[in-house]
Amino acid sequence: MVLWLSILLWTFHDINNLFYFNSTNIWTTLLSNSTQWGPLHFAVDQVSLPFILLTGLLTPICIVISWTSIKFLVKEFILLLLLIHLLLIGVFSSLNILLFYISFEGILIPMFLIIGIWGSRKEKERAAFYFFFFTLVGSLFMLLGIFTIYNEIGTLDYQTLISSKIPKNIQYWVFAGFFLSLAVKVPKIPVHIWLPQAHVEAPVAGSVLLAGVLLKLGGYGLIRFSWPLLPEASEFFSPLIILLGSLAVIYASLSTCRQTDSKKLVAYSSVAHMGIVTIAIFSKTPEGIIAAIILMLAHGFVSSGLFIIVTNLYERLHTRVFRYYRGVVYSMPIFTTLFFLLLLGNIAFPVSLNFIGEFLSIISAFQFSIVATICPLLGMVLSAAYSLTFFNKISFGTTSNHTYFVRDLNRREFYSPFILILLTIILGLSPLLINPALDLPYF
Repeated sequence: MVLWLSILLWTFHDINNLFYFNSTNIWTTLLSNSTQWGPLHFAVDQVSLPFILLTGLLTPICIVISWTSIKFLVKEFILLLLLIHLLLIGVFSSLNILLFYISFEGILIPMFLIIGIWGSRKEKERAAFYFFFFTLVGSLFMLLGIFTIYNEIGTLDYQTLISSKIPKNIQYWVFAGFFLSLAVKVPKIPVHIWLPQAHVEAPVAGSVLLAGVLLKLGGYGLIRFSWPLLPEASEFFSPLIILLGSLAVIYASLSTCRQTDSKKLVAYSSVAHMGIVTIAIFSKTPEGIIAAIILMLAHGFVSSGLFIIVTNLYERLHTRVFRYYRGVVYSMPIFTTLFFLLLLGNIAFPVSLNFIGEFLSIISAFQFSIVATICPLLGMVLSAAYSLTFFNKISFGTTSNHTYFVRDLNRREFYSPFILILLTIILGLSPLLINPALDLPYF
């Protein structure tokens, strides 16, 4: 139901009265005429709408892919998924910064329970506490920033703050608090170590939500709060953040190349791609902001599909060490086809939505500095290296004893990644379907 309502909202919303970008003023807002629901001031603009649609799509997919893997407390598991969905809608539609923080922080509790109770291995409790404490400690800095804003301006309403001028010296401290909190969610190096652990131990629905939506909270928060509310601080810190993003791309890509666990490989590749997102956001160009939105949406499709695919293989062979998987193509041709298409999206192959996002990211980084383009380009090369090596080791070679009699995907297992692949290709061919107001200058 929520997915259909989101589609109707996307179909009939008025793009002329919402948050938009242009070449003269990148972060212009016209939220005064946007829809507000009740005294809490919820609204949807073209920055939040793609993420609401992504949330509405991935939640039913999480239910479908967990159909047979969740063996106990099924009702409680579904309720926690729906609670996360509700809190995500609150994050992406709130016009009050405190309400944004409450929804942002509230997601910790149900995700902590999903990882800790329904995780797949013995270290699931440790992974759940890693996720909880890293995010909780980081979010406390955001709370201090919110208190500082309220003490200085006297309101936490987003529309009022947009038209207000936060003093420059205050901006630096507030930006530092917000960035430290959002960097944990992105996640930025060195506060990324909770992510691989959480992905490996989480059930498949938890991994899909983590990769597909929860990692996007950091990027969404940076777009929503950095340049619109704290422009001087964003300008001051942008070289440092682009440097950290560049290091994240290289470090995470090299770490991905040496992984032997299939889930850890996909998790580390997510860190690399989100590093490109932060570079695009702080390039201070229209292409950069648009690229960040598109790339986060594309990553939500492809990374979620990859976690579904590697979990399907794990359920058959009960190991994630992919050196045992040789010759899967002979017994699982449908699986191999879907796997290959998802990896093409992961390396930003032309025709995929990822290609448009990374292409615009490179253009935005080039406009900021020629040097800033070196690491994203190298990251794209390394992405192709580890993705194709991953595919080759699993799919080809002499069939091992573990994979000779493995059955292929059934209908339920096929349709979930297929829908994500189809959306990646359709939006890659026609990216303006995401929102016509995102004026793509090259497409």
